[in-house]
Amino acid sequence: MEEKLKQQPSNCIKVVLFGPESTGKTTLSGQLARHYNSVWVREFARDYLQDKWNNERKTCEPKDLLPIAVGQMQLENELSQKTDSVLICDTDLLETKVYSEAYYQGTCNPILDTYALKNSYDLYFLTYIDTPWEADDLRDKPNERERMFNAFETALKIHNKPYVLLKGNKSQRFNLAVMHIDNLLENRK
Repeated sequence: MEEKLKQQPSNCIKVVLFGPESTGKTTLSGQLARHYNSVWVREFARDYLQDKWNNERKTCEPKDLLPIAVGQMQLENELSQKTDSVLICDTDLLETKVYSEAYYQGTCNPILDTYALKNSYDLYFLTYIDTPWEADDLRDKPNERERMFNAFETALKIHNKPYVLLKGNKSQRFNLAVMHIDNLLENRK
């Protein structure tokens, strides 16, 4: 199991879109990947949990978290070999850890916890809650956006992860993210 949660070596810069549900992470991930003519790692949990909902009418349970983490890392590791510039990640294991702790009384599977902290990224983009809430089958905390945002920001701070707060409309967020990614690419040369 541990081998499946481990990041494989790659030559790219890795950035993560990170934050509560319905804050524009997926939209921005796609925009950034197109801008850099690169690839982006979709959020594995979306498809996994949508299938679970469609087939069983059940939401996420603690037993789903390790399969979600394994699926996420499999996607990331495959796609990190397809670019040598920037890999845009529409989530990471730290996000799964935050959700686990928020939904399951502060608990997280120890293996997930270990790799959520061990895997590393060049920069996190923390998406703020100033975007309109969009309901779907999986989103369930429209009245807890501030609490969830605080949980995500706290995780970045206590684990000393480099991050930039993205606020504002889509173009403001995009422009700020591009400025920081360009800086990372420039400093790599």
